[in-house]
Amino acid sequence: MVPVQMGENGSAGLRIVSVDDHVIEPPNLWVDRLPRRFLDRAPRVERTWVTDVGFAKNNWTFNEDPSGGDGRPADAWIYEDSRRLLARGFCAVGQDRDALNFYPLSYEFDIPLGAYEQKARLEAMDRNHTEVSLCFPTIPRFCGQLFLEGNDKDLALACLRVYNDWMIDEWCGGAGRGRLVPVTLVPLWDAELAAGEVRRCAKKGSHAVTFSECPPFLGLPSLYSRYWDPFLQACEETDTVVNLHVGSSSKSASTADDMFHAVSSVLLWEYGMHAALDWIMSGTLERFRSVRIALSEVQAGWIPFVLERADNVWKNNAAIDQAIDGLRDVLPNPPSSYFAGRVYACIYDDLHGLECREQIGLEQILFETDYPHADSTWDHSLETALDLAKRAKMSDREVRQLLRENAITAFHLDRYFDVHHQVVSSDL
Repeated sequence: MVPVQMGENGSAGLRIVSVDDHVIEPPNLWVDRLPRRFLDRAPRVERTWVTDVGFAKNNWTFNEDPSGGDGRPADAWIYEDSRRLLARGFCAVGQDRDALNFYPLSYEFDIPLGAYEQKARLEAMDRNHTEVSLCFPTIPRFCGQLFLEGNDKDLALACLRVYNDWMIDEWCGGAGRGRLVPVTLVPLWDAELAAGEVRRCAKKGSHAVTFSECPPFLGLPSLYSRYWDPFLQACEETDTVVNLHVGSSSKSASTADDMFHAVSSVLLWEYGMHAALDWIMSGTLERFRSVRIALSEVQAGWIPFVLERADNVWKNNAAIDQAIDGLRDVLPNPPSSYFAGRVYACIYDDLHGLECREQIGLEQILFETDYPHADSTWDHSLETALDLAKRAKMSDREVRQLLRENAITAFHLDRYFDVHHQVVSSDL
């Protein structure tokens, strides 16, 4: 076993297991794979030209004739009544951070191959000392809201299954097997259908799904309703981890209509905290004893206070809460008791969280590189992590836990050991 040195000469042998990265779907994903009856309505890319008329609000005027004046080429994803442009923040790796903007992108001129081609992604991972990566969707949005909002649910279900098959068989298949770990979608509009898709994908090798951090914000039942029990039962049966990415409620934290964008960025973690409380306080983790959730991109420094506060409320307000909604009937144990081994917080630059690791439980903190988003630390993720670890006074063993071993345990990545030699190499 080679010891890890937190210095510039000792980092080359350590490789990251990143639990939150993203794929920008290739332009032909659906048009090449959907059944013939859906092809005329398949999600597709159309080249357009746009003129900036509202930089901060990502509000664009479309100019279909590029010879007609100022503008820039951009590729728009078309699905039913929606037309979506990709902003630079979704694909910012390799760009000067001081020059980042919200100008829309085109595949031809702006999006690096590593965002949507497997070979180039594996090369980008190698450059970044990343051995394993879990990737969330982009065009369907973080938990498949695009298909939830679709009018034709037969089309939506077909599109969702095409995405899942591509994610498992192609993006995470072949040379990517064991290095790219599938994260699949479920049809949010039907809990029974969602359960069926969990089981179908598990048979194909996917044991991680993405779900909304706050279903009611999408017009869906809450965890308190028990509507999602069939879905959760399927996750439990198949050892499937539920991933709750910030933004999967189609909302971002805000304080005022005219607030600065930076306020929302500071509060990015807020709905992750809401999600953690809902999963614990609703009794969901009490009833489904082996279900695990990962809070993607929420950081971890908030956890000690929130768990302490939840425990105090559970203890001190017992009579009141029992009279109001029967809390103790669904939550017989202190909220904090459901955290260890069940709730994982994913970080990319949280020094305070690492300094609080004893209160949180280091085992519950996972690392992410967030490729290719604006928050990504690519191509210096390892250097960033080692600097954080040094400032937090972490031992070499703790660093290995943070960057690799916790994720392997949380997602049971040993299921890939027989097909990916490096994951089971002796230097673990």
